[in-house]
Amino acid sequence: MTSICVFGAGAIGGLMAAKLEMAGTPVTVVARGPHGEALRTRGLVLLSEGKETVTEPRVVTDPKEIGPQDYLVLTLKAHSLLPAMAQLEPLIGPHTTIVAAINGVPWWYTYKLGGEFEGKRIESVDPGGALTAALPPSQVLGSIVYPAADVVEPGVIHHTYGDRFTLGEPDGSRSERAAKLSELLIKAGLKAPVRPRIRDELWVKLWGNMAFNPISALTGATLDKVIGDPGTHAVCRALMVEGQAVAEKLGAKFAINVDKRIAGGAEVGAHKTSMLQDLERGRPLEIEALLGAVVEMAEWVGVDMPIGRSVLALVRQRAAMR
Repeated sequence: MTSICVFGAGAIGGLMAAKLEMAGTPVTVVARGPHGEALRTRGLVLLSEGKETVTEPRVVTDPKEIGPQDYLVLTLKAHSLLPAMAQLEPLIGPHTTIVAAINGVPWWYTYKLGGEFEGKRIESVDPGGALTAALPPSQVLGSIVYPAADVVEPGVIHHTYGDRFTLGEPDGSRSERAAKLSELLIKAGLKAPVRPRIRDELWVKLWGNMAFNPISALTGATLDKVIGDPGTHAVCRALMVEGQAVAEKLGAKFAINVDKRIAGGAEVGAHKTSMLQDLERGRPLEIEALLGAVVEMAEWVGVDMPIGRSVLALVRQRAAMR
């Protein structure tokens, strides 16, 4: 039987775990505190499409209880990976597939990238190469997360929209490990296409996140207001144009234009971005993975990002003031 562990079983991790369990695929989650206690005593509750479903994944507090897994699904915020290294180590063996379901530029981005930046470390997300050492890029399967969900109370996940987890190998190959996970996710009622150019899709999602999230955190505005206001709309668009220039220098291709991507963000409506929610709750901000890494890579490829640098500095300053 395939062993699957979801580490970071909050909103997105909890959604995936619940869906897999509902389809008969056993999942182990690592959880502590009130959330972990609720999962152990009441089960994992999923509120989706007007229905409430209670599932019972195995819950552990110590990863050593289960050891190396076939699939280790990481649904943490990017900045939470380094503090979690000691807990992650027992879950990773030589044949473990590390599914990086994480927003922003990942630590493995330059692995099998090709060209002059092949294997170059991105200090913003992988300081000193610590993540690369602990989470070998050769064992990584990329994943782009599209669903939106929230932990409304310990043990209870509210799924609001989206059901796609795009998968892709860093080298673009169609591997057995990707096909197998895709099959399990599809069986669970999720969309899980395997793409040969996972970085292209990564950039389309990052394109909005690198602009909408920081601007919403700086203004306190919901997504509809960020996009609807002429001033913030213009800043977001300019920042996204800078990001596209960086991505294209690194070989990425965009299937849509910047205005269509902004329009897609507007369709979400009066939504608080994850960065704004983190700011309001006093949590660390995911700014390095969403924008810091892009500004860093811009220096590699010779692209000037005056808007990006300014926004990055302001968000760093805002985070430091708390």
